[in-house]
Amino acid sequence: MSLPVASPGMRIGLFGGSFNPPHEAHRAASLIACKRLGLDRVWWLVSPGNPLKDTSKLPPLDERAARARKLAASPFIEVTEIEAMLGTRFSYDTVAQLKACFPAVRFVLLIGADILAEFHRWKRWRELAALVPIAVIDRAGWTAKAVASPAARALAHARLPEHAAAALVLREPPAWLFLHGLKSAQSSTALRLSAALTQAKG
Repeated sequence: MSLPVASPGMRIGLFGGSFNPPHEAHRAASLIACKRLGLDRVWWLVSPGNPLKDTSKLPPLDERAARARKLAASPFIEVTEIEAMLGTRFSYDTVAQLKACFPAVRFVLLIGADILAEFHRWKRWRELAALVPIAVIDRAGWTAKAVASPAARALAHARLPEHAAAALVLREPPAWLFLHGLKSAQSSTALRLSAALTQAKG
């Protein structure tokens, strides 16, 4: 296990999650971010476990990472186990260490609209917003909740218009914007429930 390779000046999106399981909306969101934000790569940060969720039934990290690599199937997406390697559990710590390891790389944090809705619950979320630009990718059923969330209101002064997407990675944080266009309602939670129901019926 090792850190990905990144050259000075590269623009890299950081897309974290449990990926339990990974699904097509993860891939679609990453590719939209690459195109709209002008990114060179998106690193999927497959998490050892979300601190805000019950992880007692979470499949092993290497299993989830392997499934994510199989689904990603794109030269623009690199699946990583960075948090396990760095020993970090919270996004602020992960991003801070990555910026220290790659001081000449331009990072942007990619989150879904559902994540923005609960962003104020994240540890050191204000400091995280001041550490790295953030792109919020729309998600069906979450638009209104996201833009009305405590974090969105607190960071309203730092919100950029969507047409400035290509310049986001160059902005000094706090800076964030909302990317529309992806309306997939697919989620890992729904896929797990569907699989459980199918297994129960079988």
